[in-house]
Amino acid sequence: MTTIENLRRREGILFLIAFTACVPAANWLIQNVGTFCVPNGPCLIPVAPGLTAPSGVLLVGIALVLRDLVQRRLGLNWAFAAIALGGLLSALFAPPALVVASVAAFLLSEIVDLMVFTPLQRRGPVVAAVVSSLVGLVVDSIVFLWLAFGGLEFLTGQIVGKALMVLIAIPVLAWIRTRDARLGIAPA
Repeated sequence: MTTIENLRRREGILFLIAFTACVPAANWLIQNVGTFCVPNGPCLIPVAPGLTAPSGVLLVGIALVLRDLVQRRLGLNWAFAAIALGGLLSALFAPPALVVASVAAFLLSEIVDLMVFTPLQRRGPVVAAVVSSLVGLVVDSIVFLWLAFGGLEFLTGQIVGKALMVLIAIPVLAWIRTRDARLGIAPA
């Protein structure tokens, strides 16, 4: 295995670890951290002036980008394995009342993200990651809120919070793309 292949694999494993860590952390945040916790509901954080969202949104936004990076570094099979592992972790770490919502939203949004990212990555990792993450975060928000809380009251906040994390990731994705080109690192 060449030095470049070793680097790609090590980075892929780091992205995989970070991705899987986002899942239980997001489930913990939604119950424990926020500027206000709704009785029998989520803990909320501000994501824009006058707009709140369940606190797990930030990590879910990051997770969507990290799954794309897992696929880019380790390949499609690893991306599917990451989604399965994330679903399992979501089921293990979500509170009982949120297990179905968390697992369903996670699995569906990550599969949609993967389906959008895969054909788009030929256009470049930044465009593919941003577009697929935006599609995935909308799916995740709708499914999670509907199943967990029976409505879409926090939908705008969810979308804005997750989209902010995707936007914050763009410079990192651009740096990775430039570095990959300089080092000759091809997608897996």
